[in-house]
Amino acid sequence: MGVLYGAATRMRRGLYHAGVFRIHQIAEPVISVGNITTGGTGKTPLVQWIARAVASEGKRACILTRGYGRKSSHNRVIVSDGESILADEKAAGDEPLLLAEKLLGLAAVISDANRVSAANWARENLASEVFILDDGFQYLRLARELNILCIDATNPWGGDRLLPGGRLREPLAEIKRADCTVITRADQAPGIELLESRIAQLTGNRPILRSSVNTIGLRPLHRNKTDANADRQTTPRGPFAAFCGIGNPQSFFTQLSRDGHTLSYSRAFPDHHRYKQQDVDEVIDEASRRGAGALVTTDKDAVKLRALRFDIPCYVVEIEIKVDKENRLREIINAAIRAKPKTP
Repeated sequence: MGVLYGAATRMRRGLYHAGVFRIHQIAEPVISVGNITTGGTGKTPLVQWIARAVASEGKRACILTRGYGRKSSHNRVIVSDGESILADEKAAGDEPLLLAEKLLGLAAVISDANRVSAANWARENLASEVFILDDGFQYLRLARELNILCIDATNPWGGDRLLPGGRLREPLAEIKRADCTVITRADQAPGIELLESRIAQLTGNRPILRSSVNTIGLRPLHRNKTDANADRQTTPRGPFAAFCGIGNPQSFFTQLSRDGHTLSYSRAFPDHHRYKQQDVDEVIDEASRRGAGALVTTDKDAVKLRALRFDIPCYVVEIEIKVDKENRLREIINAAIRAKPKTP
């Protein structure tokens, strides 16, 4: 099956290269952030970082995303116009809503499978000046000024096998399309120098940067809106029960342990899992049985859990990405923005 999948992806790329499928150009610069493997590579925190970097230059940013797992995958949903949240998680998708909330006042977010059409709409209606194409490495319909590839240090090559037998979306040779590579979770894996050497061979020595995830703190899932200090409540030291529905759950559990939290129980749900009350009740029952005094989960999961009932406290881990040599990445981004020819 992997051979057939590889042949199909090569044919698709060839049709774009030959001009049979059209590659659309838009007037504003486009920065693509994507993966060559399936599953969580730490891409979403990097998208957020890039949006903040663009906004810090005084540019109106707009994130274009497919919105995986949302209720109506073929509809266009304006998740945020940059100033207000305009959709819920079911309509928007979990990651788009998370980005919209984190970037309120800094970037608009649109969920649309047709990201070319979404970009044109945002140009006309939101006056967007820079587009960030989320999960865009394989989205060849839209031309981009900068192609950033995320590679997860904890599982860089997806088992070295194409889908469906492995996690590779494309043959490794296609890494050559990346203008810049960011190794994510670089602090959670050994042999980073060897990984950098392999990437350099595949990309032709284009820029390679490292990133890691830092924990900012824990906040209650259900905030007390009448208490201005609700986010600074003293949290129990544990043991915790951790649960999540993300692409790389082990990275989350590892991060908690590295932060000094004791985990008496952990449970991984499928990526983008849509929680039901029964799921929460099962986690609470097992957590209580194993002596956990509280639950802990991710920001991505939190947007789908707010309406559910918790009989013991549940906390959300707030994180930020740290990019080594971040000024270099800013230079790369700004150069790509300046390189876009101005339209009359």
